[in-house]
Amino acid sequence: MTGEIDDPKQLVADLARDRLRTIDRLVRRNRHIIEPDSAGEPARRGELLVMDVDEEGLRRAQQDGFTVLSAEKVPGLGITVTRLATPKGASLAQSETALAKILPDAVVCADNLHFQSGQAGSPLVPLASAGLSGQGSLEVGMIDGAPGNAIPVFAARGFAKGAPFPSHHGSAVASLLLSAGVDKVRVADVYGTDSAGGNALAIAKGLGWLVSQGSDVVTISLVGPKNAVLERAVSAAQRKGAVVVAAVGNDGPAAPPAYPASYNGVVAVTAVDGKRRALIEAGRALHIDYAAPGADISGFNAKGKRISLRGTSFATPLVAARIASAGKGAWRKALDAEAIDLGERGPDSTFGRGLVCAACKGH
Repeated sequence: MTGEIDDPKQLVADLARDRLRTIDRLVRRNRHIIEPDSAGEPARRGELLVMDVDEEGLRRAQQDGFTVLSAEKVPGLGITVTRLATPKGASLAQSETALAKILPDAVVCADNLHFQSGQAGSPLVPLASAGLSGQGSLEVGMIDGAPGNAIPVFAARGFAKGAPFPSHHGSAVASLLLSAGVDKVRVADVYGTDSAGGNALAIAKGLGWLVSQGSDVVTISLVGPKNAVLERAVSAAQRKGAVVVAAVGNDGPAAPPAYPASYNGVVAVTAVDGKRRALIEAGRALHIDYAAPGADISGFNAKGKRISLRGTSFATPLVAARIASAGKGAWRKALDAEAIDLGERGPDSTFGRGLVCAACKGH
């Protein structure tokens, strides 16, 4: 998606329609493992997640046909999630509604899927970078697909079937962190080879691992619906001092608010092109903190080839690197001082508090 937009309103409508078509195709092609929840959002088939439930509640659920699959602890965050299989013959949506009535005091949700929010283009010539080298040792954790072997990350761990498994998107995000001066990139791969990867529980576990390993800044270039398990995981990570940075997605301004970007306290990032124009396809969140370059930049794919990048996915790690550079307690003041005010005077719903890492072009 390059060049001038002939009809912005039509493009916005097309993006909204394409989002629904993409979800529908995903569900139809993977019916054995994905189905819509009660809100119509894609989730792992036949599984519900429950928190704050006691043994008596589980017995009531089992009497109504639900089966306990496992009790999943989220190391590093102090959260326990019980996975329940839905009753035979009942849809996920029906089961979610029924279980919420059986367990009125518990938290019940589907294991919603989250999607990467950027496009990797064709190989191109090198572009200059505006990194943070010389700032000392910087570490950022990322939740995404795993990078290829050509991208030298500090550590990677899998939280999905087949993970860690190289992905172009994860490689591009990791390469941007490195170009911005991050010394240690720790990766939680929540996709692997799983068709239902990027699910909320996997992201929560990845976040817990990153925080437990000392990642004070975590970048997430993924987008999905509001999910109670992931929301609690993000809150727990924040209480431990972690700054979570997330993309607003690329489904356009008519899309529903993006999560995890819309959770309280998450640094929500949008993107601009090389002319400092907001990307027409940028999604929205309940708040916008900063904008960063997300077009006319480059990174590396899983094979180590330099590629053009476009999307809010690629603006997000640049902001995360800036936060890591500034350090705990000082990052907001530092980013506000750097931010270039665009659009309406002061913070606004398009560019947030302004453009940071303005000179960054990737690798």
